[in-house]
Parts: sequence; structure tokens; C-alpha cells
Amino acid sequence: MSLDDLNREQKRQLKKMGALTDDGKVQRAPRQQPRKKDRVGVRQYLKEVRDEMRKVAWPKRPEVTRYSIIVIITVIIYTALVGGLDYLFGILSEWFYAQDS
Repeated sequence: MSLDDLNREQKRQLKKMGALTDDGKVQRAPRQQPRKKDRVGVRQYLKEVRDEMRKVAWPKRPEVTRYSIIVIITVIIYTALVGGLDYLFGILSEWFYAQDS
């Protein structure tokens, strides 16, 4: 692709990014230096974690119990469904492959 294939807006964007000079010639954009991330110490990190954990709205015991029961019942239902389908497909495959030729 050449510069002739680009429209005015694309050329303006390339100039803005530094890929084109003012006279329209291609130039390599300078490589951006990666930023150094500000690191904090262990004490500061643990303090911030503790402060954030205090903001969490923890569920009450009855709510946790209710959701746990719902999850256990759902797991039992899906396990029974998968087990039943496995049993049904096992019987069907035995019938299909055990046919006398």
C-alpha cells in the first residue's frame, strides 16, 4: 500500500501519530519508552488491601446458607441428569452394537 492509496483523513492521522513528516514523507515513529510502574512496599500494600476489604459488603449467614443449599441442589440435579443420559446412551449403544449380524 502506498501513500497514494490513503485519503486526507488517514494522512492527517499518520501525521498526528508522527509516521509522516509535514511534506508527506514516511518517517519511523520514535519508540515510546515503557513507563516505570510505581511500586509500593509490603506494608503499604497490606494496608490498602485491608482498607478495600472493609468496603466489601459481606453476606449474612442466612444468605450464605440459602445460596449453598441452592448450589448443592443444582449440582445434584445436573449430576442425575448427566448420569441418566449416560445410562440411557450406554443401553442404546449396547443394543446398537449387540445386534446379531
